[in-house]
Amino acid sequence: MKDFSGKLAVITGGGTGIGRALTKQLASEGCSVAMCDISEADMEESCAHALEGAPQGVRVTGFRADVAIEAQLNDFRDDTLERHETDHIHLLFNNAGIGGGGSFVDTPRDVWERTFGVCWYGVYYSARAFLPALKRADEGHMINVSSVNGFWASLGPETSHTAYSAAKFAVKGFTEALVNDFRNNAPHLKASVVMPGHIGTNIALNTMREFGDLLDDDIPNNDPEIAGDAQARGEAFRDNGLDPAEAASIILQGVRDERWRILVGPDAQALDQAVRDAPEEAYEQEFMLTRVAPILPQLVSE
Repeated sequence: MKDFSGKLAVITGGGTGIGRALTKQLASEGCSVAMCDISEADMEESCAHALEGAPQGVRVTGFRADVAIEAQLNDFRDDTLERHETDHIHLLFNNAGIGGGGSFVDTPRDVWERTFGVCWYGVYYSARAFLPALKRADEGHMINVSSVNGFWASLGPETSHTAYSAAKFAVKGFTEALVNDFRNNAPHLKASVVMPGHIGTNIALNTMREFGDLLDDDIPNNDPEIAGDAQARGEAFRDNGLDPAEAASIILQGVRDERWRILVGPDAQALDQAVRDAPEEAYEQEFMLTRVAPILPQLVSE
């Protein structure tokens, strides 16, 4: 799919970050977009931003949906097809995600399963909901956003990172399996897995918003200084890393090139090579110090 003009793209998590950037770039190329997000305010801002300078006839719609709830994604599908007056879509970006659920040992089960539910079942339920419409297009492409944590399950030696990593590994494996599945059973469809490194998005802040009450319970005596540190770390994550617009450009070029595996950012490229070079050592302290620190120094404490 070299040209997105006149196509219809569906994007989950379109309210901020990579999802917002994808919406803007696709609309600028003449592609209509249907997005969902849990925040109506974020969606309204994304829709308005995307339509600025978009060619005449481009439509951008938003629908409030929690991707971890299958019925809401089915409603999003129905709303998309009705409002865009069609029976098919061309592009499906399963992008929505949150952090949290770090420890399988100590994190409350509902927090762990919420993170896993958004990051894995959000992809699975969306793929189930929209696959019939994708198949009805003359050509279609499903793009599932995993992470570097889909091939390296760590945030550093002193941080547990199980729910997010497990979900992102599942997204990666599912998409790789779809490559042959589509080739055998729907040859006009393509599948790509996206593995971003550090992208400057609101994911850390959105995670705090998602689990705010539970996170407050973990702060001793609701210490405002500790809470402020968490907010500052979330803002630092957002304000650093690869710009979401650049990440979106890399992803869209990967779609044009029909690449099934799209690494986003120089840190993702370097970390992927490091893990491939020394897979047995990937979770050892020496690996962190010698291989990860030059790539992601913020993960390795001094």
